[in-house]
Amino acid sequence: MIKTALYNKVKDYDFEALFKRKKYAFFTEGAYNLNIIGVRARGAQITNSFDDVIILIYKTPTGSWTRQIYQATTDPGRYYTMTPVQGKGTAILVPGQYRATYKIGVHRGKYKALCQCKPVKVYRDGNKNNVYDWNPDTIEKGQFGINIHKAGKISTRVDTWSAGCQVLANETDFKCFMNYCQKQINNGKGKYFTYTLLREEDL
Repeated sequence: MIKTALYNKVKDYDFEALFKRKKYAFFTEGAYNLNIIGVRARGAQITNSFDDVIILIYKTPTGSWTRQIYQATTDPGRYYTMTPVQGKGTAILVPGQYRATYKIGVHRGKYKALCQCKPVKVYRDGNKNNVYDWNPDTIEKGQFGINIHKAGKISTRVDTWSAGCQVLANETDFKCFMNYCQKQINNGKGKYFTYTLLREEDL
């Protein structure tokens, strides 16, 4: 993980208090009951970089709290903002909490990832102006395949790795992430996963 300003902001941040203010669920019972949190970096300009973070916060079997922070993107890459999959525009996940919306599946028939299994909300950005548009009038709710998956071994540019998915930049980080997801299941905390997407401005 490259220790950016956003990394430094989230490494000790009190997400439990923020979730309480937002009336979001924050899981505290038992080991490996995962809080999976994405934080979208400030700014609408398309950087095409993995400048966001995905965080796991959970208790260990000894009862101590810990967190993992992964370099990621919560936005689509430049390729798909300029070449949308749909005529309405590329999908950008709307910030919010998506309860029990993910489960382990196979991403594009290739490898295990967290796959969307319930509806989510997305903005549609179709004007190809190199700026992410978060226009509430474009919001759609549905099954769009907004998965949580990986890019390459060590990726620095988003490019075609995301058409709206939440994507970890580093393959080793992703294997670690999926290992904790499996631990949640193995520890009896359920096969469904909640994902909460925040903006840096929320912190």
